[in-house]
Amino acid sequence: MRIISWNVNGLRAILTKNCERDLLRLDPDILCLQEIKVKPAQLPTLDFWPQFAFKYFHSAERPGYSGTAIFSKSELTIAFTGNDRGDTSHVPCGTSEEVQRDGEILRQYIVTPDALIEPQEGRVQVADCGDFFLVNVYTPNANGGAELARLSFRHRIWDPAFFAFLTKLRVQKPVIICGDFNVAHQEIDLAHPERNHFSAGFTDEEREGFSRYIAHGFSDIFRQFYPDKPDCYTWWSYRMRARQRNVGWRIDYFLTSETISRCVKSVEIYNTILGSDHAPIGVDL
Repeated sequence: MRIISWNVNGLRAILTKNCERDLLRLDPDILCLQEIKVKPAQLPTLDFWPQFAFKYFHSAERPGYSGTAIFSKSELTIAFTGNDRGDTSHVPCGTSEEVQRDGEILRQYIVTPDALIEPQEGRVQVADCGDFFLVNVYTPNANGGAELARLSFRHRIWDPAFFAFLTKLRVQKPVIICGDFNVAHQEIDLAHPERNHFSAGFTDEEREGFSRYIAHGFSDIFRQFYPDKPDCYTWWSYRMRARQRNVGWRIDYFLTSETISRCVKSVEIYNTILGSDHAPIGVDL
């Protein structure tokens, strides 16, 4: 099984950039998207990328902001909290009565950290993949529209709540988490750590939040395979030709609970695929 995660920085924008060829070449079984910035009803059609028969959206209430989606070749049971729950009028994929019933049962036992955010921002989805749970996450940026305006929320509320959520989830079955965590964990994970200790994405508070996952048995799969490999980034600023010069940050991750980490055969950053300020990342199981 191949799972790809990609912060697309706007799904509608990506759809105008002819990325289908790249996705066909990668051939993921499941594609997890972050920062889709759209509601399904705003898309002219849901027939794009037909290799994915099932498309599950979790949009933010605020227009043009945040949001996640999971596209899959096979039908999944999806859980989340937020404004999309039960609203399938614009999502004709993956909405059979059986799956909807299973989803309602799953939601009774899984309350995601989305519930902490008002208005809802569509940041967490959980897919029951049979042998494991797959969590798609778009972690809040500490800046929040102004310099470090949301750091306190991120450090005191979001990170502890998301960690507690994952800890409870892995009691039931193994967990794979993918998405944009909006933090470079170690100095090796960004091009200029010495300049950024007080920048969003590399503050001590954010790094502490990520370290909590590692300290309690979750594995950063990329570092499991490449513990000392430098210059491996997943996000680049649009300014100063940062991507061409590879002046970037690794802020997109696959984390796994301990029991499933050994099932990962490979991990990849697809940094030649353009269209977003993020590169897709993937794992093979």
